[in-house]
Amino acid sequence: MPQALIESLSPAVVASLILAALLLAHLWLKLWLASRQIRAVARHRDRVPAEFSSSISLSSHQRAADYTVARLRFGLIEAALGAVVLLGWTLLGGLDWLNGALLNLMGARPLWQPLALLMAFSVINGIIDLPASLYQTFVIEQRFGFNKMTFGLWLIDLFKSTLVSVIIGVPLAALALWLMSVTGDGWWLWTWGLLTVFFLSMLVIYPMFIAPLFNRFQPLQDQTLKERVTQLMSRCGFSAQGLYVMDGSRRSAHANAYFTGFGAAKRVVFFDTLLTRLTPPEVEAVLAHELGHFKHRHIVKHIIALFAFSLLGLALLGWLARQDWFYTGLGVTPNLPAAMGGTVPNYALALLLFALTAPVLGFFLWPVMARWSRQREFEADAYAAAQSSAQDLSRALIKLHQDNASTLTPDPVYARFYYSHPPASERMARLHIQ
Repeated sequence: MPQALIESLSPAVVASLILAALLLAHLWLKLWLASRQIRAVARHRDRVPAEFSSSISLSSHQRAADYTVARLRFGLIEAALGAVVLLGWTLLGGLDWLNGALLNLMGARPLWQPLALLMAFSVINGIIDLPASLYQTFVIEQRFGFNKMTFGLWLIDLFKSTLVSVIIGVPLAALALWLMSVTGDGWWLWTWGLLTVFFLSMLVIYPMFIAPLFNRFQPLQDQTLKERVTQLMSRCGFSAQGLYVMDGSRRSAHANAYFTGFGAAKRVVFFDTLLTRLTPPEVEAVLAHELGHFKHRHIVKHIIALFAFSLLGLALLGWLARQDWFYTGLGVTPNLPAAMGGTVPNYALALLLFALTAPVLGFFLWPVMARWSRQREFEADAYAAAQSSAQDLSRALIKLHQDNASTLTPDPVYARFYYSHPPASERMARLHIQ
């Protein structure tokens, strides 16, 4: 493009071109990476890797390959549809139309109209996402034997999650919009403080009040396992409010274990599917891995990084919200109409535009975060091997890979870009030299 033409472009046009270019690059990179992964998995479908041949059957290996490919292909369809939706909301004028329709209906009410915009956008976007959620659950997960949900339970979960989102999200959004309107140019710092307090509060509220709305949590009854786990936590200097078993099998055949909560609400949760599949020593090894994250302060570091990135993101948004080109370049009118008395940015529009476009840019930063996460997993594995048994952890990881139909033969480039956990072969190699 000639230099004179570049200089003649308005900032709004440049913003539009940048969004279009990023979106095309995002789609192309996703397609290229997924194609590599599909080819790698298909190429090794008919042979179990030598290091797993004694523990993984060929049928299980092929099931994992087919599951991986099915999810990848559907993910590409989702990515293409997501790009269309993003363009529809931004450059094609969907968000501008929705904002104008609410202005005509409600008038320029400084708090209520922006709040209605956020709510209407969330409802419409939620409806758009429903078909993909249904297909993922009742076609792909069902086909490979993972889905245990009935359609009725799915509807109940949808109703509960929507109700919880309204009860918590609407007051939070209203308070954030109010802070934006009364705290001047420094609104982003006040909003960051609000979101930080909210996040820390949810660490206590979620495990105690929200999670039980969706699953049953029963105290661990297996006394042998309970004693084993308690001794492990004592050796590691970890205390928890309790040990619980969650009825994960009611919805899915996938297995897991995790820590949740903060302070007095901190608890250890095992999926019932995990306890039925692993032996007590293997469960202990899995828990020791999770305790490794605790011992190395990975959770605290993750929270600090989350707060830092959210502060930087809101500071950037604070600047963008005052730039007309940010709105016009992404397809919306930047201010409330002058006839309606508008003189300040519509912060709801700024929030939505940022929420729509930030994931596209964040996608290119993901390999850095994934690499950091894989390193933390190696550290947790090493801690688990020292506190329990590398052999038990290896056996547990192999069983979990088998039960979750995780491929053992990922494409190296795909794995380096996406994987937050190291491939199974790398984890086994590290554990076997402990």
